[in-house]
Amino acid sequence: MALSLEFNPHTVMTCDPAFSRLALSRLLTEVENDSPMGHGALSLLFPLTGKAHLVGVTGSPGAGKSSIVNKLASLYRHPTDSCPCMKVAIVAVDPSSPFTGGAVLGDRVRMRDLCGDPGVFIRSMASRGALGGLAHATSAMVQVLDAAGFDLILIETVGAGQAEVDVARLAHTTLVVEAPGMGDDIQAIKAGILEIADILVINKADRPGVDTTERALCAMLEMAHPSTQDDAFRNCNAEGGPAVWIPPVLRTIAIENVGMVRLKQSIEDHRHYLLASGEWACRENARIRAEMEALLRDTLMARWRSGLPSGAYQSAMNALLCRSISPVEAVERLIEQN
Repeated sequence: MALSLEFNPHTVMTCDPAFSRLALSRLLTEVENDSPMGHGALSLLFPLTGKAHLVGVTGSPGAGKSSIVNKLASLYRHPTDSCPCMKVAIVAVDPSSPFTGGAVLGDRVRMRDLCGDPGVFIRSMASRGALGGLAHATSAMVQVLDAAGFDLILIETVGAGQAEVDVARLAHTTLVVEAPGMGDDIQAIKAGILEIADILVINKADRPGVDTTERALCAMLEMAHPSTQDDAFRNCNAEGGPAVWIPPVLRTIAIENVGMVRLKQSIEDHRHYLLASGEWACRENARIRAEMEALLRDTLMARWRSGLPSGAYQSAMNALLCRSISPVEAVERLIEQN
């Protein structure tokens, strides 16, 4: 299907701001719905991607991820000596109901400070049952925003807890947000969520228990990096190789804008580290490879299902539910019939 004028990538990026935002919103909807028009747009836009800094924000529900995203976007919209004003896009993923399939998409309610800023674009999307904290279409939507010229893309995950590791495969920099008094001093040190952190953020640091949470996180960092220092950088490792990044543990009170400037500086430090060490290219390659493999799995599965004889899948499922065959036997039977 040929792309209509309003979905032309050059039209999206060069026309007047109001029309551009409307066209971009419609294009994102096509991509999220996995339509033929969305596929065509992604093919046209892919050569224009690879420039934006992708920052993932994950952590437990109620830790203040949306508030941190809101304040970070505001900071990046105000230039400083070390960081110019940037165009910021936000992709906020909300959980879908397992019963109705609906989602509140209410993260933008906490981002009212950004309303009316032409340099900020906020897109909410439902997880649509996907695990790992992101929706299946999140990566594709990030590509569109990257091609549209946004310098920084903040990706806020569902907030489901320890399973939210997919964001590390998508983002260049991953923020793991914890809050004291929520049991996170134990949950945060479990395998999975801590290992993906490039920056650890203890938000709501005015609450009791912040010292306990910080000690638990620092203890785990010391186990992973025995020579941890105050600075996030070490100039070289023991073998004289490139710099080693040690995740800093930062305290913030996002709603009061406390600690946010330091958090922004840590994000910029990590970006510089990625570029200087060559890790940026490595993460880009890994992200593209993971996305291609996921698309390949989905495409091969769809083609395999379409080639099955009518009723074969349901017949195998019925036999499986009756316990007359095992799952392994059911798969073998279906493969033989294709």
